[in-house]
Amino acid sequence: MSQSPAPEQSQQPVNLRQADPHLERERSRYDNPLPSREWILHVLEQEGVPVLARRLMGLLDIGEDEQRLFERRLTAMERDGQLMRNRRGALCIVDKLGLVTGRVQAHADGFGFLVPDEGGADLFLGPWEMSKVLHGDRVVARAQGVDRRGRPEGVIVEVLTRAQDRVVGRLLTEHGICFVVPEDRRIHHDLLIPPDALGSAQPGQVVVAQIVQQPDRHVKPVARILEILGNYADPGMEIEIALRKHALPHEFSDAAQASAAALPVRVEPEQWKGRVDLRALPLVTIDGETARDFDDAVHCRAEGKGFRLWVAIADVSHYVSDGDALDTDARERGNSVYFPRRVIPMLPEALSNGLCSLNPEVDRLCMVCEMAIDERGDIEDYGFYPAVMHSHARLTYTTVAAALAGETSVVDAQLLPHLRALEHLFQVLLQARVRRGAIDFETPEMRMDFDGQGKISRIVPVERNDAHRLIEECMLAANVCASDILQRHEHPALYRVHEGPSPEKLADLREFLREFGLQLGGGDEPQAKDYAELLERVRGRPDRQLLQTALLRSLRQAVYAPENIGHFGLAYEAYTHFTSPIRRYPDLLVHRAIKAVLAGRRYEPGNWKDLAAHCSQTERRADEATRDVESWLKCYYMRERVGESFSASISGVAAFGIFVALDEVYVEGMVHVSELGDDYFQLDPSRHQLLGERSGRRFRLADRVRVTLVRADLESTRLDFVLESAKS
Repeated sequence: MSQSPAPEQSQQPVNLRQADPHLERERSRYDNPLPSREWILHVLEQEGVPVLARRLMGLLDIGEDEQRLFERRLTAMERDGQLMRNRRGALCIVDKLGLVTGRVQAHADGFGFLVPDEGGADLFLGPWEMSKVLHGDRVVARAQGVDRRGRPEGVIVEVLTRAQDRVVGRLLTEHGICFVVPEDRRIHHDLLIPPDALGSAQPGQVVVAQIVQQPDRHVKPVARILEILGNYADPGMEIEIALRKHALPHEFSDAAQASAAALPVRVEPEQWKGRVDLRALPLVTIDGETARDFDDAVHCRAEGKGFRLWVAIADVSHYVSDGDALDTDARERGNSVYFPRRVIPMLPEALSNGLCSLNPEVDRLCMVCEMAIDERGDIEDYGFYPAVMHSHARLTYTTVAAALAGETSVVDAQLLPHLRALEHLFQVLLQARVRRGAIDFETPEMRMDFDGQGKISRIVPVERNDAHRLIEECMLAANVCASDILQRHEHPALYRVHEGPSPEKLADLREFLREFGLQLGGGDEPQAKDYAELLERVRGRPDRQLLQTALLRSLRQAVYAPENIGHFGLAYEAYTHFTSPIRRYPDLLVHRAIKAVLAGRRYEPGNWKDLAAHCSQTERRADEATRDVESWLKCYYMRERVGESFSASISGVAAFGIFVALDEVYVEGMVHVSELGDDYFQLDPSRHQLLGERSGRRFRLADRVRVTLVRADLESTRLDFVLESAKS
């Protein structure tokens, strides 16, 4: 932590308070400025020993009328891990005590880690330390040696802030004592429920409990029933649980609902002022059959040897202004969440499915990226501008693919030439993608079909056709132009960044590929093109899936960041998200930034780094929630198939067993290591395998196996299998 320098000795201050080098900054923020945090830390460091608050107030000339506010500042500094009080109540600088501040990341098996705020190695927290805290709590800890596996170990000194206030789980009773078992397995404690805090809840029901007493070393957390959700197997219960387990905002604020209700139901001519009129341009939307929010519309025509492409995107920023009630709710959500059979939208339905959705045969406000693309697929020129449009058709991927395959009767004949132009452009962009070296992983997608009770009736693969890829390439082109205009004008933005493999992952990958006689090009810094070339070389091999999975797992996750470091997977030097402002908050920010550039202004929504971290976190939160729901539904679906045998492939390996993906029903489960045979099996993560010490029997990623389902546990959403036969 950097400390402010001591004041110049040549200018004798009236008192220490006036010597604060950040005084002007504090005056600009507050009518009655207090000493800055930096100066408080500097004064404490100069004292050299822990200092009581009353002495610090004297040193800094804090008046009686300021003492309450000053105590609040000290409390905030304690909460943020800058200060702590010793047993005498004296203030200590955390950095001087050799302590680490961070967030607790719990593991379902009872232990956890402290993830330091300032980076560096995580501290292992054993079950004894985890008895004091819950997942997500911010704490101060002291490093204390290493555990038996050589990991740095920590001891919790103080809990700064509690992350868990409300917990969703099942109410159970045992020996007359009621308790809630949390759905989130990272919360290790059962919550005790006193008799007078039960309300009308009955054992077995799913409830939301509010913690009234946090855990301590010898005390279980105590809670009261806040909400009764219903019975575990009720239709839609899996979504209600996921919403609360992952703290997903799912009810709009009264202010946001009022703002949405006050919006017009249609676009009026007076709103066209300053916009390009594109209503005569035959723009169309192409989406899936079940889509209800249409962000984008496209149109293409041949122009000489090249093309002119229009990508029109819903102008959400016209209706949602920075800092208003709709924006506040949208920022909190970060994105829409798409569960099977239910969507939690980022914006109220009046906007997401109405005024901002590019529905057919109605006027809509939009932001347009118009591009001139040459015969090689290179973007020669582009422009952004606000417009008014009129979608000429709502098409689906299926109908467009059929029309391009020759079934011309499925679409309006007047649209066919434009669709063929789009197809021609797609082929050109695809060739440019290959030349650029973008990675094209073949990842299968699945669709769940449901019965009248809201449960899965079947799981079927979704075939991606050229219509999907056509729209994808158009959106990629618009996103690249969005990043370019912001870069050229040096305007801050949220980039979609994707780093290449870490040195450790790269070394493991190269070792793994060596066993197959394969080599990844690019030396110490491979490029996407090296990955793409290797994928092409193995495309016809029977072990293609294994090799593709190993390549995919060597890469890092794409995130949002204010610094542009490029997108490795897509092989773009700069890339951002522009095309989905109805369902992604980063896209809305980018729209505002582009509008600011066009107006010669700068858009300042706050700290771009914090916004990037928040949007990346809400994206992960949505992924985890949807994964939970899908796992529960699949587990419920498989309950009636206990005892059946299935062909499968190994989809993952861990020290405790192998994960298997079934061929025909598209679900995953686990074979515990104890079911693999009478042997000790050791995990080799670089080779993605478990190897028997005595037998030499190997279970490796993508190996074929035959398994029998023995257990489908709804509470843990686990499917347990036993092995019938295996070959490697």
